[in-house]
Amino acid sequence: MKGLSALSLGTIIGGLLLLTLLADMLVRPRGRRSLAGCWLHIWIVLATAGLVQALFGNAMVAALVALALVVLLGVASNAKRAVMGEALLFSDLSMLAAIVRHPQFYVAAVPPWQLAALLLGTTGLSTLLAWQFVSALAPHLAGLAQLLAALLVLRISLALPPWRDLAPVPDATADLSRHGLLASLLLYWWRWRRSADPALNQAALLAPTADLVVVVQCESFADPVELFGDPALAMPGLAAARRQAWAQGRLMVSGFGANTMRTEYGLIFGLEEEALGFRRYDPYLTALSDVSHALPARLGRAGWRSLFLHPHDMGFYRRDQIMPAAGFAELVGPEAFAPPAEGRYVSDDAIADVIMARARAATEPSFMMAVTIENHGPWPNDKAAGHSRQSSAYLKLVARGDAMLTRLMAELAALRRPAVLLFYGDHRPSIPGAAEPGGDRHTPYVLLRLDANGQPIAGNAEPEDLTPAQLHHLLAAAITA
Repeated sequence: MKGLSALSLGTIIGGLLLLTLLADMLVRPRGRRSLAGCWLHIWIVLATAGLVQALFGNAMVAALVALALVVLLGVASNAKRAVMGEALLFSDLSMLAAIVRHPQFYVAAVPPWQLAALLLGTTGLSTLLAWQFVSALAPHLAGLAQLLAALLVLRISLALPPWRDLAPVPDATADLSRHGLLASLLLYWWRWRRSADPALNQAALLAPTADLVVVVQCESFADPVELFGDPALAMPGLAAARRQAWAQGRLMVSGFGANTMRTEYGLIFGLEEEALGFRRYDPYLTALSDVSHALPARLGRAGWRSLFLHPHDMGFYRRDQIMPAAGFAELVGPEAFAPPAEGRYVSDDAIADVIMARARAATEPSFMMAVTIENHGPWPNDKAAGHSRQSSAYLKLVARGDAMLTRLMAELAALRRPAVLLFYGDHRPSIPGAAEPGGDRHTPYVLLRLDANGQPIAGNAEPEDLTPAQLHHLLAAAITA
């Protein structure tokens, strides 16, 4: 490789660029890629190859690495689409550190052969890079020059038509089909980077009538009757909560199988995805700019104290930074909960223990938001038992969430103080062969108001479809009703 002539090297690199374009055509959704998208794709690949050459000094190896990265991103995008119903997004790249720190959340969704191929490919590329490293300075400088030139071309292109006008509004599926994966990643990152912050919201939440609010975002909580089409799977806690609810219905979440932070953000901050624009895909990346809208911040201006409870690393999604800025006076993390007696994650029952202990001890108006984790996948379907449209593993875990709801309803009522309980699912589970993307995405929500005697206050009996942001505003109305 080190002895290739400039002509033969140019021919090979040209061939590899063509291969990257062909690899991009395999990324779903497939479609005829635009010339503008192909232009961006080529310069992104050249920038990547230039970076690798600047580091290792070998142009041929740099081209191979660039090709491998295009293939890897394509495989990752198709895998994500199969599980979650959406392709790879620029915001997913910010999760690389989280994947390293918490691989169990992601590895389970990848087929074993793909994991083996990734491991072998990474090992092979690392060996190749070490073997073909060039010590001479000139090739490294040539790679740096290629990197800088490619970045300059990309920057100029984004300022000129037609690239300046590509992807003006978020439509990730259509834009990937039209412009390709690499071009879409760049365009969406560029639009996201130039997004404006929302206007400040300095209003307090006036005249609350409740003095205790408990919000539970329950991991992968969905109605098994709707998931699996079997009325016999109805959950008693959810049914009782719907009968007693001040408001209830379907929560129209945008994610499927993951993207907890989108639902969580909508509930806390109350900003619709349409208003967020390109920030919608991971609103926590820019949430520090939105904290004046957060419900805990608005309650804090009215003298309330807010707690955020979550039995997992608070560094995930930068909750350790965002939640205090959003008005949560205390973060109750993993150390506060009893360790799981079985399974990998802290149980819903252990979270209920902490919620109720804090509720009983509260001497001032308090807002508590808990995010559960016990019902985290994967959930194999019952194919071996001949019931491939169901998952006993999921039914077991979602029943624990339902039991948590039942317990909170009873124990909050026993406190005999004006209170609000909001319970909802963050997204539906992704269960291969049983619950897959492409259909409904909604989850249930129930909002109960309790009077000073612990009795439920009647509300609108009719179910209502709400987005997470609309549920934020409904919750604010319930607190002050």
